[in-house]
Amino acid sequence: MLFDTPIYFAFLCTVVLLYWAMRHRQQNVLLLIASYIFYGWWDIRFLALIALSTTVDYFCAHAIHASDDARRRRLLLAFSVTLNFVFLGVFKYFNFFADSLHTALQGLGFNNVPMLALQILLPPGISFYTFQEVAYIVDVYKKRLRPANSLLDYALFISLFPHLVAGPIQRPSHLLPQVQVPRSFSANGFFDGIILILSGLFRKCVIADNCALLANAAFGGHLGPPSLAVVALGTYAFAWQIYGDFSGYSDIARGSAQLLGFHFMINFRQPYLATSLKDFWRRWHISLSTWFRDYLYIPLGGNRFGELATHRNLLTTMLLGGLWHGANWTFIVWGALHGAALGAGRLWSRLWCDGAAERYGISEWAQRIAVFHLVCLTWIFFRAGSLSEALQFLSGITTLAWRPEFFTAFTMLAVFTIPLFLIDLFLEYRNEEYPLAVSFEPFRIAVAFGFLAAVTLLSGNQINAFIYFQF
Repeated sequence: MLFDTPIYFAFLCTVVLLYWAMRHRQQNVLLLIASYIFYGWWDIRFLALIALSTTVDYFCAHAIHASDDARRRRLLLAFSVTLNFVFLGVFKYFNFFADSLHTALQGLGFNNVPMLALQILLPPGISFYTFQEVAYIVDVYKKRLRPANSLLDYALFISLFPHLVAGPIQRPSHLLPQVQVPRSFSANGFFDGIILILSGLFRKCVIADNCALLANAAFGGHLGPPSLAVVALGTYAFAWQIYGDFSGYSDIARGSAQLLGFHFMINFRQPYLATSLKDFWRRWHISLSTWFRDYLYIPLGGNRFGELATHRNLLTTMLLGGLWHGANWTFIVWGALHGAALGAGRLWSRLWCDGAAERYGISEWAQRIAVFHLVCLTWIFFRAGSLSEALQFLSGITTLAWRPEFFTAFTMLAVFTIPLFLIDLFLEYRNEEYPLAVSFEPFRIAVAFGFLAAVTLLSGNQINAFIYFQF
């Protein structure tokens, strides 16, 4: 059940209408049933996995909270975290490691080793709800959070359908209390939710899906062999595709939650206006970047043990962040590039040039343009199907070639990226959690109808599923 399909909005409207006619406990029962229907829409077998991990974590958390024995608490924590990551590893990475092992054996001359016939189907969103479960059990272990008193409430916290498949990853301390207490209806909050949903549809269906046509043509070879123009077109198109796609999903998720009286954290804050790579990761996929910071980077030591350890921790965090995105060497290289660039930026700032931008008159926009192009360069590895494809595509930078259709393609790229760029400039200037939150109501209504008209008239290829559904 995709967020940009009529069946989802029929489902959402039905749930919302029933939901606000019920009391708190009934609402939670309805939402849990609806969330399991939503998740089982892809394959009903996936429900057994999420139900099992949810139940195990619920009882482990209670056992940890009730125990004063440090060793028992550590064992229970290790059991829960290990089980969650074993589930994630088996379902997400089994095929990757099996294929890699087979390729390595062939490289060593063992050509008659049969390939494993078993192919494991990846449950949607397993990475996202696994990270929520791990955050919960760790927070309970560290006594930052009391365990949920109700299995129903905890199961709803894990499976609430707006965030279930592709986030934003919700922190236990933020969402669980909202599940446990009655929600109240707010007309302003409800309209904020509608605006977010329409904004998300605009970002996904108008911006991302149209940019996807260009990115797919460039990376797929339909615009000819790689050249500077093809590389630029494909890279810029994919940069805006993935941003429009995932920020659009996050807006629809936040808006859907808002209709039900829940508040979800902002997941994107104009990332392509970042002035450094560190700033980029404070703005891009915030729920994931802060999760890695709090549950991986800081436990590894963060920046507390000197520069060498800090660079190691940055690289390790970004390598694992790349691997989290998918079972492909391209994602590992993407993570390594970001880790190395973050380390280099830190080294440059700390040792040589702290405050250099101000001293040498480097404008904020020059920094933004440089960071944007660095991010775009790494997107090539994120988008390519293999390392060899990425390198072959990147090699086209040295080839100058022009075809008449390139002008049309670049014009189309401008038409479907400049509107989102202008929206981001406006949001950066206003610094509002909800678009147009303090604007006059007639203007907000007009913008809502504008989004709706654009989605109706300008939607791109509807077969493009949300990119982050695969993660």
